[in-house]
Amino acid sequence: MRILKKHVLLRLVNSYLVDSPQPANISYFWNFGSLLGFCLVIQILTGAFLAMHYCPNVDFAFSSVEHIMRDVNNGWILRYTHANVASFFFIFVYLHVGRGIYYGSYHSPRTLVWTIGVIILVLMMATAFLGYVLPYGQMSYWAATVITNLFSAIPFFGQDLVEFILGGFSVSNATLNRFFSLHYLLPFLLAALVVAHLMVLHEHGSNNPNGITSNGDRFSMHPYFTFKDLVTIFLFLLLLSVVVFYCPNYLGHTDNYIQADPMVTPGSIVPEWYLLPFYAILRSIPNKLLGVLAMFGSLLILLVLPLTDLSRIRSNQFRPAMKLAFWFFVVDFLILMWIGSQHPTEPYVEIGQIATAFYFLYFLFIIPTIGIIENTLMDLATKKNTHK
Repeated sequence: MRILKKHVLLRLVNSYLVDSPQPANISYFWNFGSLLGFCLVIQILTGAFLAMHYCPNVDFAFSSVEHIMRDVNNGWILRYTHANVASFFFIFVYLHVGRGIYYGSYHSPRTLVWTIGVIILVLMMATAFLGYVLPYGQMSYWAATVITNLFSAIPFFGQDLVEFILGGFSVSNATLNRFFSLHYLLPFLLAALVVAHLMVLHEHGSNNPNGITSNGDRFSMHPYFTFKDLVTIFLFLLLLSVVVFYCPNYLGHTDNYIQADPMVTPGSIVPEWYLLPFYAILRSIPNKLLGVLAMFGSLLILLVLPLTDLSRIRSNQFRPAMKLAFWFFVVDFLILMWIGSQHPTEPYVEIGQIATAFYFLYFLFIIPTIGIIENTLMDLATKKNTHK
């Protein structure tokens, strides 16, 4: 293995994937990072092959997807893999972010790692939305129409911005062309951000469940953690195979198998399941501009966590009150996901408004309040012990 330390590029690989020291006590919750990297590679490869047969034209887009499914050798595997790995991508990223919140991975000195991670999440959602439009089914067309029209809520130049994004007054050839180009290019920008994410993480090393410095108890990345990562990668491949071969459309929407028709509006326009919580937040606020701001704010609010978490304890492992609040937040997120899939009628609108209020209160009020209470109790206990 001496060559790994002699060659310039291999020395870099060795530093990140072989000799990189990792905390001995990190659990399987730390495997989602490698799973996300694996998903990104699959998406780029399958996307490149699908792009060879796709036609970004309103007259041929739907037919070209059917051509991939029916005429291209193993095209159906490529398409179903690409569509379902997108869903797994979001399952893993939500678990990855949840783990980061639970164990306080956003605290200094990993604040920059967290910030880049949030940017990656936002870019992932944009890329997924662009890809959802490309098959040009009913839900693709109307989702594109609804989401792009949100920008018209921006004062003064909102309508001009919508026309600029669409390349016209409605979803057309220009829209499909630019969405296809961006959907193809953005994953490479994602890959660059992932490299930056890893580089910044490598500077200080991974966090661990105890939330304390573990410099004295670390193992090298290979073979210990590479084999641990392979366990979850093979489990993921097994689950992905079951989904692709036995229930490939389970996570999709049936209306997207109907060719886009601008004259027929679906009974309920909904995005893919992984965007439903943010769609629910958008619908919960009657004012259009405030709804758009709340939707984008619900993602960008993750950036304030390093500022609002005032507790001296990094991990929720030793914070019972914060642990309870976190699980309330998880339930709230799932409620928002369910509300996003329902028609905007009573009682779903009211439930969505309560869940939206709790979502923002968690970051802006609950986290800092619990932190202040914990710090105060710790100071009182310290003073009590000092007087003894």
